[in-house]
Amino acid sequence: MSLEAEEMSVVDHLTELRRRIIYVLVVFVAGLVAGLFVAKPIYLYLIHADMAQGFVLHAFSFWDGIGMYVKIAMAVSLAVSVPFIVYQLWAFISPGLRPVERSAALRYVPYVFVLFILGIAFAYYIVFPMALSFTITITRSMGLEETYGIAQYFSFMFSLVIPLALLFELPLVVMFLTKLRILNPLRLRKMRRYAYFALVFIAVVITPPDFISDFLVTIPLLVLYEFSVFLSSFVYRKQLAMDRELEARYVRKEESR
Repeated sequence: MSLEAEEMSVVDHLTELRRRIIYVLVVFVAGLVAGLFVAKPIYLYLIHADMAQGFVLHAFSFWDGIGMYVKIAMAVSLAVSVPFIVYQLWAFISPGLRPVERSAALRYVPYVFVLFILGIAFAYYIVFPMALSFTITITRSMGLEETYGIAQYFSFMFSLVIPLALLFELPLVVMFLTKLRILNPLRLRKMRRYAYFALVFIAVVITPPDFISDFLVTIPLLVLYEFSVFLSSFVYRKQLAMDRELEARYVRKEESR
């Protein structure tokens, strides 16, 4: 391939990447606009939920109310955009994949949205109430007067819910990389201690600065990792069975000659 052809290939790839990024931005903005229309009912649901009862939430800025609607709309847009982002990523790299890899990757795309919603539900209904209860207990035990702002309440919520929802994609990523034979359960078990350290670090970074929040996010992440190892083992065993079948078929073909 000539230097000019290689340069054209790079330019084509960059053009394709820019086009897909534009698609993602268009979908995200469209999701943001749609999210603004459903922001109020979602806000009313969140503010009347059991964990929000007993609080008198205040606005400390003229922008707090608008900011809540924007944050909710961004969360809605993210839920819509994540599967589309994964699909665009697949469409960008699929020309370089083999047919079996291409079909395997495409099958995983619908599950991205499912795992994201499961992550949101787990974080909101289990992790967030426990973290909220712990922090309130500590505050009251110190004899402090509680005056909570609406922005602080939702920031605390989103700082737990959104990152954990995104991290729920870990099993899917591991299954996909195992299908591509980049990862396997043996390698995942060998790197377990390093993975644990990375997950604990991620939990500390994404959560509010208190021990219970770190703990409540770390445990699900470690469980997710072990579940990912289990799924990787399942895919890996099927790959080994297929390899043995292909090898046996090749041996029979050679013997028949």
